[in-house]
Amino acid sequence: MIRVATILFLAAASLSAQTAADGNWWAFRKPVRPKAPATQTNPVDAFIDARLQESGLARAPRASKETLVRRAFLDLTGLPPAPEQVDAFVRDTAPGAFAKLVDRLLASSHYGERWGRHWLDVARYADSGGYEQDFTYPNAWRYRDYVIRSFNQDKPYDQFIREQIAGDELPNAGYDALIATGFHRVGATVGFREKDNPEYRYAYLDDMIGTTSRAFLGLTVACARCHDHKFDPIPQRDYYKLMAVFFPYINYDHPLAPPDQVTAHEARVRDVESRTAPLKAHVRRIEQPYKDQAFEQRLATLPADIQAAVRTPEEQRTPGQKLLAAQVLTLRGGNYRALMTPADRNEVDTLNRQIRDIEKELPRPLPVAMGVRDGDYRLAPLGPGDDEAPGKGSKSDLSEANETYAPLAGKAYRPPRSFFLTRGDSLSPAEEMQPGFLGVLTDLGVQTAMPPSDGRISTGRRRALAEWIASKDNPLTARVMVNRIWQHHFGRGFVRTPSNFGRMGWRPSHPQLLDWMAVEFMESGWSVKHLHRMIMNSETYQQAAEHGAGKALEEDPDNVLLSRFPQRRLEGEAVRDVILAVSGNLNPQPGGPAYFPPVPDRVRKGVYKGIWEIQEDGPAVWRRGVYSYYKRGMKYPMFEVFDQPDPNMSCESRTVSTVPTQALTLMNNEFTVAQARHFAARTARLAGPEQSAQVRIAYRLALSRDPSEREMGANVRFLNQRMTAHTGAADPAEEALSDLCAVILNLNEFLYIP
Repeated sequence: MIRVATILFLAAASLSAQTAADGNWWAFRKPVRPKAPATQTNPVDAFIDARLQESGLARAPRASKETLVRRAFLDLTGLPPAPEQVDAFVRDTAPGAFAKLVDRLLASSHYGERWGRHWLDVARYADSGGYEQDFTYPNAWRYRDYVIRSFNQDKPYDQFIREQIAGDELPNAGYDALIATGFHRVGATVGFREKDNPEYRYAYLDDMIGTTSRAFLGLTVACARCHDHKFDPIPQRDYYKLMAVFFPYINYDHPLAPPDQVTAHEARVRDVESRTAPLKAHVRRIEQPYKDQAFEQRLATLPADIQAAVRTPEEQRTPGQKLLAAQVLTLRGGNYRALMTPADRNEVDTLNRQIRDIEKELPRPLPVAMGVRDGDYRLAPLGPGDDEAPGKGSKSDLSEANETYAPLAGKAYRPPRSFFLTRGDSLSPAEEMQPGFLGVLTDLGVQTAMPPSDGRISTGRRRALAEWIASKDNPLTARVMVNRIWQHHFGRGFVRTPSNFGRMGWRPSHPQLLDWMAVEFMESGWSVKHLHRMIMNSETYQQAAEHGAGKALEEDPDNVLLSRFPQRRLEGEAVRDVILAVSGNLNPQPGGPAYFPPVPDRVRKGVYKGIWEIQEDGPAVWRRGVYSYYKRGMKYPMFEVFDQPDPNMSCESRTVSTVPTQALTLMNNEFTVAQARHFAARTARLAGPEQSAQVRIAYRLALSRDPSEREMGANVRFLNQRMTAHTGAADPAEEALSDLCAVILNLNEFLYIP
């Protein structure tokens, strides 16, 4: 075992040295459009067919029209087609009928809900911060809606990049651009005692660098925080050049209102704050001695080693004492009011009443978007847990700080300095670092700072990074997004590791087609919908999932060469969506604050921090899954069992498992049981009491096709058997139909894109 480990270590070291000197990896070479193989077909088919012919394989025949319409609906919108939509497509025999169907689906608002959800996985989106406190992000939903809106508008992907990385620094930045910077804010954060733990900021910077590089470049740059990347030509210095790009950032809630309204609002707030500030300071002066006294009394009840840890000066504490002191110093001093004299208690109460009376004059809050801008993080306002207490307080050095947290016009602004951290340790700063990008791609010739020219105060470093990433000369950007789009159409990208195009990632299965599409993507104006059309109008996409030739299964069991269409299961959110769609209960209301799907009391009682509001089952919560509350500290059980990813990190591709709890959920979950009854009621309304008509309608609603003669007979027999089993019920026929509908919701055919 030791020998194997030594060999692996030496191999990794050798590979690291090799890649540090040589950036000639396929992904670092600019894509060039190769000549498509000589054929009259769609270029996608030309490249796919050429690989199949090399392997002596043939593609599967074209899928039936019923299959194609269902496939397109589920793929682009995440919802099944209505029976009349299936009939209309089947009757349309004109050339280009499928292309017209694709165009209609791309124009649907449901398209952005489906494909926006894919991007939200990459952006590690959630509505709460996670960790122990799991605080809610009250405005995170604006970023979610921005993503959905961007896909629906077919926003050019290069602009989508610029807005998310540096929307606040772009010329003529509108509300969407400001909202887009929420990309940097929707990751996991502690949100508690941030002032006492400046190392948290480095964790957030690491998350920004890691998510940005994985999402847009398909590189694991964060691996170079503590040492040079072990496999890719990314030295540690490049990591800290990127840290210098992000280092001036501050969390900032961008007002979404006209400038004059914002100015008037801020003036009123400042007036109230200026009048309450001395009153609040007076309250603190009165209360602080009592808080200190209460803390000392509580400390005296603790073991001697804990008392010693707290009373030892911070710089002299051992590592163990630091841990003890950090835990004890979270105590708030107990019931300090019980120690106050009646006179002091009355004075504090009077002052607090005066403060509340003045604060009644505060204007109603303006709508805001959680985002970022440049500023001085050392001057961040106090947050939860940051109130003063013995042994607490900000550990930031304020000797070089600016005047204000967010820069003000007419005031000098100096970006906080960023340093190389020895071994990645925030307590071991070395030389100061200047902003820069990846050395292996330095020939792109983009500036490292592009400050706004209209008087707004910002370094422009993130804008420069965004332009560098969005450049047509960047060899990674277009390839990475093309690969993500291909992955969600076929279940697997050309590169099986969509966020790792480095040496530890997979090589592309069809490198020429990937490069052809990357160039086409850029030349189309970075249109994602253009990619959809090109892919879906190919014979490769429209072929059947079943292949009659056994050789294809033997020679290519994993279907890497795409000799047949790869069936794949819907994600948890889409499973819930299609159940609501066939039951007739889907509420199409778009956007806005998240709803809370009902969960069992035993599950909700496990939420010790943060929130999970009680919402009754009904239309308000029968909206699409993308609009549900995403809590880092607790996943909605139905989404979790169907492989909802961990939102604490960027997800390149969801796991697809097949486990018993999925079937048990669909059979026994209160939601699915109730929706099966609604599905049955809808079926009965449309079909009437005749059993064969009910079976036919249920199949058409749920599976987009008519049942076969064999299926019809089996299902009618099932209805009769269940009626007998429900003899004592008020309406045995209704109960039997509900049972049948529950079975249909459990079919693989219902849960898979065909």
